Amino acid sequence: MYLCKKVYNMEAMRSQFNQVQIHILEMFNYCKDERSMTELKDVLADFYNKQMQAEADRLWDEGILNGEAIEKILDEHWRTPYREAK
Repeated sequence: MYLCKKVYNMEAMRSQFNQVQIHILEMFNYCKDERSMTELKDVLADFYNKQMQAEADRLWDEGILNGEAIEKILDEHWRTPYREAK
């Protein structure tokens, strides 16, 4: 019965998440302690950092990103403005 329930839950999960998301969730399932989870999170953060750096380098090489564009980004206000209560 438990196996059937687990398979059913996996099928439901597969319809909600893409393959990468499912794989990451399955990887976290093997983390049995805080240290393992931290190590896996560090690996994922490093991967994401490398992907972002490669994209930033590509944008820089293509002239889309430059010093002026970075200054403009730094001057942007990204927070959603609060509305006064009426």
